[in-house]
Amino acid sequence: MAALASEIVICRRCPRLVAWREQVGREKRAAFAGEDYAAHPLPGFGDPQARVLLLGLAPAAHGGNRTGRIFTGDRSGDFLFASLHRTGFANQPASTGVDDGLRLRDVWVTAAVRCAPPANRPTTRERDECLPWSLRELELLPAVCVIVCLGGFAWDAALRLRAELEDRPVPRPRPRFAHAGESPGERLHLLGCFHPSQQNTFTGRLTAPMIDAVLLRARAYSRSSSRR
Repeated sequence: MAALASEIVICRRCPRLVAWREQVGREKRAAFAGEDYAAHPLPGFGDPQARVLLLGLAPAAHGGNRTGRIFTGDRSGDFLFASLHRTGFANQPASTGVDDGLRLRDVWVTAAVRCAPPANRPTTRERDECLPWSLRELELLPAVCVIVCLGGFAWDAALRLRAELEDRPVPRPRPRFAHAGESPGERLHLLGCFHPSQQNTFTGRLTAPMIDAVLLRARAYSRSSSRR
C-alpha cells in the first residue's frame, strides 16, 4: 500500500486538477497562511484489514489538499470522524492533521477523485481517470465487502469500480443513489449516504443519527458477510 501511495501522490493525469490544487496551495486561505499545503493527490488511509470502505467525493481545497489526508481538517471531516468514533470505527472523534493520533478500525477512507477540484465539482472524466487507483487500492484490501458511498458522485464511481472488479457490466437499470439505499454485488455491497458537506449537515438533510445508522448497517453487513 505504501508503494501505491507513492505513485498516487505524484499523479498528474488531469491538468485542470493539477492546476487548481497547486494554485490553492500557493494562494492559501488566510487562516492557514503559515502552513505548507500538501497540494497533491491523496491516497486512502485506514485499517489494511478493513471490511468497510468509505468512498467520498474528493479532497477539500483547504482540508485534505492542505493536510495531506482525505477528510482531514475540514467541516465535512469533523462530521464524518465524529460519527466514525461514535460507531466504533475510530479511536477519536476529530481529525486535524496526519500526526493527530487518529486510528481507524475495520474501515478504509478514500475518495472517487484524489485531487481537490474547482468548486468541489470533479468531472466524470476525472472520476474515470482516478478509477484505476481505486481498483488497485481494493486489490490490496481483500477483506472489503461493503462500500459506503458518500453522495451520488461516489455512488456512480462505486458502481463502475464494482463492475471492473467483478468483471461484469453495471446493472441495468442502474441502481439509483439514495440515502440508506443498497445495491448488492458478488463481492461488494454498496450503501448510500448523503455526503457530510455543510450543505447537508447545516440544513438537517443529514443528521448525526442518520449517518450513524448507515455506518452501523455497514458494520452489521460486513460481519454477516465474513461469516458466510
